[in-house]
Amino acid sequence: MKRLIERSRSVGEVLRWVTQNPGKVSASHYPIALHKLGQILQQQGQQGQGQVNGESRGPGPVLEQPEFHTLCQAIISGCAKFDNFSIVNCLYAAAALGLPGESPLVRVLEEESRSRLGRFNQKDVSMVFSSEANNKALEAIFSSQLFYENRQERFIRSMAEWLPRKAENLTPYTMALIAKYVARHRLREPRLLDTIANFLLKRGEQLDSKVIQKLVFPFSRMNYRPSNHSELFPKLEAILEQKASSSPLATVNILMSMFQLSHFPQSVLHQVFSPAFITNVMSSPYALIVRRYLSLLDAAVELEFRQYSGPRLDPRYRVLMFEHALTADEANRKYSYKGLVAEALRQLVGEECYRQDEVLPPGYCTDFLLWINRSGTVLPLSRVPASSKAPSALTTTSTAAAISLRSSVLALTSDLQDFAPVVLSVNDKWHYCQNSDILVGSRAMRDRHLRLLGYCLVQV
Repeated sequence: MKRLIERSRSVGEVLRWVTQNPGKVSASHYPIALHKLGQILQQQGQQGQGQVNGESRGPGPVLEQPEFHTLCQAIISGCAKFDNFSIVNCLYAAAALGLPGESPLVRVLEEESRSRLGRFNQKDVSMVFSSEANNKALEAIFSSQLFYENRQERFIRSMAEWLPRKAENLTPYTMALIAKYVARHRLREPRLLDTIANFLLKRGEQLDSKVIQKLVFPFSRMNYRPSNHSELFPKLEAILEQKASSSPLATVNILMSMFQLSHFPQSVLHQVFSPAFITNVMSSPYALIVRRYLSLLDAAVELEFRQYSGPRLDPRYRVLMFEHALTADEANRKYSYKGLVAEALRQLVGEECYRQDEVLPPGYCTDFLLWINRSGTVLPLSRVPASSKAPSALTTTSTAAAISLRSSVLALTSDLQDFAPVVLSVNDKWHYCQNSDILVGSRAMRDRHLRLLGYCLVQV
């Protein structure tokens, strides 16, 4: 049966072999049939929903015939008895064929796959990167919650081998989905990241800012400078100079990624801190989030880019980047070691000697804040001079956030002869790149800035 299906030359021939010989069809034959249908339709150009970037979208009217529905129903009714490899192979084949995610076949296959995920062999999932993968299939795969939410080491290794060879044929939308997956799972895999960087270097001028921000984000997320950064970063600067005002939120997102990698594009800063850009932002629905980003960028300029002499953010618009713990930290609190550390501190030094979840200008949430004197004694907060204490997270306002960071540094360092402010950081696994001791970019920049502000960081 396998040979008969593979030798078929038309959709009708494939469907006849499978639907008219149910007694001779096994679980392994169904994905072969789906794959063959996809190949035939691609070769003949029979998909009826048009062409987008050279890729046909959707299975088209030819797959509305009754025999195809019979094939789908056979898979739906029997998939609970399929082996893992056949299940994943059918799901991939359905994606490659272009079936929409809401189709009954795809829904059932995804539900069955999700229920077995813990029992999947890594090979079962890694096979989705076979040589037949195309934009349409990859878009369906990376849009699937099953693949997006779960990480498999062999799957990643397969992707790292496959992506550099196929990148030139991928659409920006497909590459953006892959970049999102890489960032989601904190994959500091140089082959993947460098491939995304090369794609961006070659096609950056043709992309709008919203797509560029999606492709740039994995670099800062993984605290990784691509191997071509000496070419890529200047090109991104040139693109942003032309497109800065077209999408202000995307522009500041790209800038934030570059700042996290300690790259400071001076010419673009002149634009984003200009009155025209600020006026445009203040009248937009995303004014607050852009103000938060601009405030943190402004703080980073003061702390790390002292040679910059261009315009700065008007103090009236400065706000804290964050006013409470990050969403990821809150969502994962029950998996964190912070509770154990808090209990240990309570027993060792007492609750009156530390603050938990304190937000420090320019808006960094700290796990624990303590003050230690020259003899190494942890001081009760009542004995710390008020001028040296960090503003309380409950009382910090936009006005407090607007106070010069440089004056904050001076206030702290002037007291270091007698007091040392210590930030105790509980770095959980989501603060690191996957299988690495390298902090993600946002956490690394936070630590740099806190040190520059005069705090002593102790990592737990």
